Amino acid sequence: MKLLLGVLMLFAGTTPAAAQWLDRPWPGIPRTADGKPNLTAPAPRGPEGQPDLTGVWTAPPPVARPDPATLQPWVADLARRRQQEYYRKRPFFRCLPSGPETERSGGWKRVLQTPTAVVILNDDLTYRVIHMDGRELEADPLPSWMGYSVGRWDGDTLVVDSAGFNDKTWVSRYGVSHTEALQVTERYRRPAFGHLQVEVTFTDPGAFAKPWGFTVRMVLAADTEMLEAVCERSSEDWPGSLSDAANRAVSVPPDVLARYVGVYSGIYRGTERTYEVSLAGGQLVATIVGAYDAVGLGAAGLEQGVPRPLVPQSETLFEGLGLGYRFIVNEEGAATALKVIHVSGDYRYSRQR
Repeated sequence: MKLLLGVLMLFAGTTPAAAQWLDRPWPGIPRTADGKPNLTAPAPRGPEGQPDLTGVWTAPPPVARPDPATLQPWVADLARRRQQEYYRKRPFFRCLPSGPETERSGGWKRVLQTPTAVVILNDDLTYRVIHMDGRELEADPLPSWMGYSVGRWDGDTLVVDSAGFNDKTWVSRYGVSHTEALQVTERYRRPAFGHLQVEVTFTDPGAFAKPWGFTVRMVLAADTEMLEAVCERSSEDWPGSLSDAANRAVSVPPDVLARYVGVYSGIYRGTERTYEVSLAGGQLVATIVGAYDAVGLGAAGLEQGVPRPLVPQSETLFEGLGLGYRFIVNEEGAATALKVIHVSGDYRYSRQR
């Protein structure tokens, strides 16, 4: 549970208070009859006729994980080791630049477009410069956290090629690494005033058997402002790992474990989620049914619905790769609900069968 407190403290330092957000109308933007920003209006265009991507944009972290077969064996092995450490070495958790990491493609960003460069400012105070002066992508750019980028227009689509990423960054919060040969291709489209679509493709023969990618759909955050969200507490001193949890494990009788086997459903951040709890080799395992495992890789790699081992810390409390799982029992000792202890709060899942 100390790990959960550490994560909570980290994000408490990175999340701006809601009261800080500004409410200031932007001048000169299209509006509906009631005065609200018209997000479906035509996209603005620059002096040469291409869409102008300038604005403050936001999007939830994209859900994107490579097919397990895409990962080179060393990448899958490294990701599993990082999972056992509860991802404490993730650059974002260490207050370091995230580089090309998938999940950091969302969030808040300010885009500034000029004829010779497009600049992307992130709320964590990192930035990118996309050179638009006709230069070619360098064959061997100096490795850096955010890479080296050049862009060109293909009709109304901005195509950005990036290389020169150091191998200290990840491409996924789930511990998926890459080599310094990583190349990233992005295709930016602004189909309407308030919408920006970004298609991202990763290519790295040293880490992936084939290219893979994802799409981010951003919305213009009109009439407000992007504030900084600075990481102030590093994960360097986070305690605990899966092996530590195993060392603290207590013995729970098999008949007690059997009472927890079942299906539990509830709401996680506004979305219905179902856990299936089963016994395997005398150990309880929990699987998110019909969805990617939200924490890690599992023994078989990045798979959909992989089982998550539950290590008993008491007769009702279990450790599951950085999350707590507490079974709510009735007077007969049978489980009636499952409470998942998450950094964002406790989530209750009622037993269905």
